[in-house]
Amino acid sequence: MDGNFQQSVSQRPSRRAEKEAVNPKAKDLEEGFFSSGRLSAEYPLRMLWKKGFVLLFLVAGIVWMVLILSVLSVHIWSCQSSIAFFSAMCNRDGKVFIMLDSMGFVPRPPHRCSIPVADDPDAIAIPKEKAPETSVLNLTYISKDEETDTVSNSPPLFGGNISWAQREESFKLKPIMKVHCGFMRNGGGDMDPKDIEYAKKCRFVVASGIFDGYDTPHQPINISARSQNLFCFLMVVDEKSFDFINKNVSVRVETDGGHWVGIWRLILLKHQPYDEPRRNGKVPKILVHRMFPEALYSIWIDGKMELIVDPLLMLERYLWRGGHTFAIAQHKHHRDVYEEADANKRRKRYARPLIDLHMRIYRYEGMEPWSPLKKIPSDVPEGAIIIREHTSLNNLFSCLWFNEVHLFTPRDQLSFGYVAYRLKDHFNLFMFPNCEYNSQFILHPHTREHSSKVEWVKSLSEFKSNSSLKESKGGFGLWTPYPADLSKVFLPRVVRTSKAG
Repeated sequence: MDGNFQQSVSQRPSRRAEKEAVNPKAKDLEEGFFSSGRLSAEYPLRMLWKKGFVLLFLVAGIVWMVLILSVLSVHIWSCQSSIAFFSAMCNRDGKVFIMLDSMGFVPRPPHRCSIPVADDPDAIAIPKEKAPETSVLNLTYISKDEETDTVSNSPPLFGGNISWAQREESFKLKPIMKVHCGFMRNGGGDMDPKDIEYAKKCRFVVASGIFDGYDTPHQPINISARSQNLFCFLMVVDEKSFDFINKNVSVRVETDGGHWVGIWRLILLKHQPYDEPRRNGKVPKILVHRMFPEALYSIWIDGKMELIVDPLLMLERYLWRGGHTFAIAQHKHHRDVYEEADANKRRKRYARPLIDLHMRIYRYEGMEPWSPLKKIPSDVPEGAIIIREHTSLNNLFSCLWFNEVHLFTPRDQLSFGYVAYRLKDHFNLFMFPNCEYNSQFILHPHTREHSSKVEWVKSLSEFKSNSSLKESKGGFGLWTPYPADLSKVFLPRVVRTSKAG
């Protein structure tokens, strides 16, 4: 028996050696963790603690999210509840509201402020005479290009084949001027004769536009009986939007053949001037004086907006009270056009290399970044609402602004400040606070998102390899050789003044 015991004991080291020989890495691993060379007895306990901590962290995160969603759901329900106890939770001074706001769950509405409008539209005295003409006494428009250029063999362009020399000459103010201003002969953008006839009687116009079926008409509210009789509410649409509205909105047809949606008369713009819907939308927005030439005053609002201020009160507040003829709001974030261009590139609002080229031209031509030393409050407007008297100088400004949109990118906010810079002190405008702008309308979402393949182009070589990316009717200033060397032009360093920008 003693011999058997000694034999079994003698075999134990050999078995251990066999085990170590089979798995030598295990020993190395153990020695790597513990200097003693063997697995510590605390190792399983440590692993258990680690796994337990991770599991506890995940469970706590899930419970926290469920708690937040539950509180948010109760808060939303309580705001709509008729029970006084629960509805009190919706109080902005309440603890629940403050907690949700601190965590970022309360959406922040646009900054609004009260507009100092007159109390009674019926008491407003409308000026009997137009503002006096000073710099430009007579303005006419080119309807057919006399000279030829590199694209003269193409079909007529709505905005014309504007040469660099013609563009430069158009900024030199003279008593008698003739400039390009869209609506070139056989260039598209045709109105129906019945709508042309109707617009002849319009002296005060509220204009809007819907293109490519992005929106449906929204009825203005708080409109006085006097304004309803005084103003023509004209909604310019293309064929696609006209069909979309007819299928989805109640449209009535009057005896003269005019189509109406509530207070809006639909004005069909046939034979679209451009390939890009956003560029088409700039026709009624900027050239309202060309579409409705008998109008003395106009208020433009974007198609996604519901106007909530009486238009007669707006004319009194923004034009007549201060002796102004052109009013537009400041941009809510940007004052510098180069910062606005940077924001357009980051948001893919148009091809990045073409925005850069557009800005290099402006930089070469002396456009400085905005600073407090400039007389204009901002080089970048909120262009969704424009209030103007149709004077010759204002009409010229609109023509030159549109020509920049026609030649370069369709982002009209990039061109506005440049045209104001070129006209210097001759063009005086009232740029009012953005908080008043936000108080003029209710914003509605588009029916769908806009998309364009040109927005994703990252380099000029992509255009060269795929010519179909180029627009066939607009933006030719970006492809016509510029009469100067732009290779040495560097854009100013952009300092972002807003996280939202």
